[in-house]
Amino acid sequence: MAAGVQGKVVAVTGAARGLGASLARQLTERGAQVALLGLEPEELAKVSATCAGSRWWELDVTDAIELASIVAEVKAHFGRVDVLVINAGVASGGPFLYTEAEAFERTIEVNLMGSIRTLRAFLPTLVESRGYSLQIASLAALAPAPMMAAYCASKSGVEAFTESVRTEIAGHGVDLGTAYLSWTDTDMVRGADEHRDLRETRAGMPGVLGRTYPVEPTVAALCDGIERRAAHVYGQHWVRFVRPLRGLIAGLTYVAGKRDIAKAEKSFLAEGVGAGSLVGAGGRADTAHHEVRTSR
Repeated sequence: MAAGVQGKVVAVTGAARGLGASLARQLTERGAQVALLGLEPEELAKVSATCAGSRWWELDVTDAIELASIVAEVKAHFGRVDVLVINAGVASGGPFLYTEAEAFERTIEVNLMGSIRTLRAFLPTLVESRGYSLQIASLAALAPAPMMAAYCASKSGVEAFTESVRTEIAGHGVDLGTAYLSWTDTDMVRGADEHRDLRETRAGMPGVLGRTYPVEPTVAALCDGIERRAAHVYGQHWVRFVRPLRGLIAGLTYVAGKRDIAKAEKSFLAEGVGAGSLVGAGGRADTAHHEVRTSR
């Protein structure tokens, strides 16, 4: 497939809000037709109204049967899929000793297993189009942080998974990329900041590591990477320099973090039951969806 997205069909998961919605809009502006996939029908319809030629589908990325059905519908509607952006994700936070097991494991299920199931479902049509898939990972894959064990584990997992499969399928003409981005001004990050312990943990990070970055320039960098079919894409330019330093950063995080973790634990416990739940509007949507499904 030629570089660029003009005239290409791009499927974006987690497209109802935040990073996914902005990706859909910017890719549309660059000439792509976008399939919007996510959990919130009303929000998806709003995003679709701003993306000419798009169509949306309600989708739980952890449901392999639902994924297979919707991939078939997307292909039937658009004729093909040239690019896949695996963006759907949730987050929970707090000390592992005290966090709710269900929210912790749901973070792994959505972010890691949901990403794996998404690529598995779309890969045959990407082979047909000799297409490209971008996995949205995180700075958390490069620099795991205390109070974020589930999120960091899931993002480290999708990075390793993508790197492994990238080599396997290169001979089929499909390219895979991994995107790394720092704190970006989305519902997820704002939701995390509602929890005092998570907010204070981030505030204690030095320099660029603790800042929140605007969505649009971050997404523009991701779109540039998609157009290049890049193996590694960085939402903020400085994040590329973290990759070769990941071992050093892990050691420094341990030395610095263990001094302050007792205070963070007290803050977490003071917030009471539910402090370890999924954060932000997207997290609440996933929780509601999952509760309805498991109650059937």
